[in-house]
Amino acid sequence: MIVRDRPSAVRLLLTLRGSILGDIWRPLVFSIAVATAITVFGGRIVGVKLHLDVAPFTLIGMTLAIFLGFRNNVCYDRYWEARRLWGDLTIACRNLARQTSTLMAPPASEAEIVRGLVYRIIAIPHALRHELRGSPPAVDLRPLLDADTLRRVCAARSPTTAMIAATARELRSCREQGWINPVLAPVMETQLAAMSAALAGCERIRTTPVPFAYTLLLHRTIFVYCLLVPFGLLDSCGMATPLIAAVLAYTFFGLDAVGTQIEEPFGTQPYALPLAAVCRIIEIDLRQTLGETDVPPPLQPVNYVLS
Repeated sequence: MIVRDRPSAVRLLLTLRGSILGDIWRPLVFSIAVATAITVFGGRIVGVKLHLDVAPFTLIGMTLAIFLGFRNNVCYDRYWEARRLWGDLTIACRNLARQTSTLMAPPASEAEIVRGLVYRIIAIPHALRHELRGSPPAVDLRPLLDADTLRRVCAARSPTTAMIAATARELRSCREQGWINPVLAPVMETQLAAMSAALAGCERIRTTPVPFAYTLLLHRTIFVYCLLVPFGLLDSCGMATPLIAAVLAYTFFGLDAVGTQIEEPFGTQPYALPLAAVCRIIEIDLRQTLGETDVPPPLQPVNYVLS
């Protein structure tokens, strides 16, 4: 996620860090070069001037803008739903940690059981982040889990499901020991159910992308449009044709690239959700619930990118 203060109006025009320009500069430079060549040669191809009216480009441009807006709305809906699901997960983790700390009553000799349970809760968002990004979770789970649980979680198809199940088994054991009032157990189970619902929602987004044919059609149409539009602009715009073509290409290529970036909200690209930062915040809050003071600091952006 790009995190930075909003610059002034002038700096907003000139800033490069955090812009989409780094992703589209190749097709943008190519389209500007083509527009410049068309202008220099007067719209002639092998000696024959290609006459194209601006009217069809106006209609095509309006259609492209409508469909790009629709696609970007769909992609942003995926992005926002993903953020909402992670917000629900954060709430469930905090609630369950608080309930574990305040509703459980183990004997003094078993005081570490509360700490172990809270650490298991911390491990759940870490496991989900790695599961969604396809990375091994052991590096973040090793400080939080015992060796046997770590081995079983890392070997599971879904580490998050395995972590939720392991936490549920631990809560059941505490209930059987009489450390949790049976009346309060369903309240704690509700938080585990909320975590499972967040996992299912994230899996739905990750495994159901925007149809590839739709994205491909828009991308190809934009590319062809940006290559041909100088022919329609040349007679009316003259030497200003490359400049106008550059503005059009920047707009269409940029909108296409932004939609592609936010379509996959769980990735590691700059515009994806900062899942590592969210996991760190959850870890800090839950460890402070235990009264710990030696907690890691929140993650900070690197070059305006918060991962």
